[in-house]
Amino acid sequence: MGGNYEKSIYNQLMEVMGRLDAVEKDLRVEKTQHKEDVERLNARISELTCENQLLRDDNERLKSIINNDSSNTSNPPSTDQKAGRPANTYNGREKTGRKAGGQKGHKGTTLTKADVEEKLRSGKCRHQVREIGSLAGGKYITKYEIDLDTAPLITEVRIYADSKGHFTIPPEYRSDVVYGPNVKAMAVALYSEGVMAAERIAAFLDAAGGNALGLSAGSVYHFCRSFSEKAQGSVAHLEEELLNHRVVMTDATVVSVNGKQSYIRNFSMEKAVVYRVMKDKTIATMKKVRFLAKFTGILVHDHETALYHFGTGHGECNVHIIRYLKKNSEESGNRWSEEMISLLCEMNRRRKQAISKGKETFPQELIKEYEERYRELIGKGREENQKTKYKYARKDEKKLLNRMEKYMGNHLLFLQDFEVPFDDNMSERDLRKAKNRQKMAGGFRKESGQEMYCNILTIIETLKRRNIPILENIKKLFLGTPAIF
Repeated sequence: MGGNYEKSIYNQLMEVMGRLDAVEKDLRVEKTQHKEDVERLNARISELTCENQLLRDDNERLKSIINNDSSNTSNPPSTDQKAGRPANTYNGREKTGRKAGGQKGHKGTTLTKADVEEKLRSGKCRHQVREIGSLAGGKYITKYEIDLDTAPLITEVRIYADSKGHFTIPPEYRSDVVYGPNVKAMAVALYSEGVMAAERIAAFLDAAGGNALGLSAGSVYHFCRSFSEKAQGSVAHLEEELLNHRVVMTDATVVSVNGKQSYIRNFSMEKAVVYRVMKDKTIATMKKVRFLAKFTGILVHDHETALYHFGTGHGECNVHIIRYLKKNSEESGNRWSEEMISLLCEMNRRRKQAISKGKETFPQELIKEYEERYRELIGKGREENQKTKYKYARKDEKKLLNRMEKYMGNHLLFLQDFEVPFDDNMSERDLRKAKNRQKMAGGFRKESGQEMYCNILTIIETLKRRNIPILENIKKLFLGTPAIF
């Protein structure tokens, strides 16, 4: 009896132990599965974290592109409208709170009686009298009305034979009917100034002449082509002037020639501007530009590294770099770029004050002080760059810091030499005509048309620079007298 009881207890124990083993086995399996699930979930979390960071970085990159405008990049103001900004919104300007229009102290341009009477004495204007009221009183007051008389004028040119009965016909009268210098001058001026197609120029001048001119688009193009050819001597003279100038500003803009990308580059100084055709911006192409190949002075430009192979000195446009500094402040949130903008503006302000007092440069101690502050901000920027949150902003900021450090001497050249401007805005303004033409006319059909346009623009913009009457000097050039000499 006792033996059976012990055997029964033993069997029950073994059964319980077997069940415990089964439970432990199940627990081990569940633990293994749980561990695998945790590892799998951790891997997925890590994967999603990386993906999320990638999407965040890409989102910042896209925001950076969307937020680009003329105030923080080199994009033209015309692109601002795509971002929902109204036309003629100048993003780079701070609102002053002053009323629109001429400011106090601004010299007006209203014509006075004295101005008109001087014009009459000079013989520049034809004079006629119109009377209002009764002449019986004898007394009158004088008012002046200035207008244009655009009635067409036909000149009969009679060419007489010499003693032998031979006729010597001047080259300009080979055809029985030719157009005079006034029509030609107005057509060329409209081609340059108005950015008008030849057909529209012909229609406008014909309408102004009472529909009696019979002008065609082909004639307008011929006038422009002839002017361009006759202007070659004046353009060459201007290039010589540029070579003798110590500081020249330059910029380039994209134009289309027969559907292909090309460029118009200008070289600007106070009294002249020369426009040149360039197929690209490579060093090899620039070497073919006569002026660049021979120039030994200082070039001021928008950080075109290919231009560093020409001239003997280089100034970087600081307005250009300020746009990038502003963009960096917006994207990284770092302080150094805002402080750098303030420093550059302070330098320029002090420089203008010094120039107004007749000084030609800063004292070396002040220059060293500014250079040290510049370097300190670069160092501060590198420290802040390590903490910049987004990858793309951090990468772009590092490039900007490297550029400003490497080209510090070029950005601050305006401190050493007051002849070097703070920016190359003059050159950028000179390119607006070419930009407008590309936008409105869609470029050029042939390279010869592009070259013709550059020659015309060179003469007309230089005449304006020198306050020389435009139409009068275009007429002189058609008659064989150089417009600029």
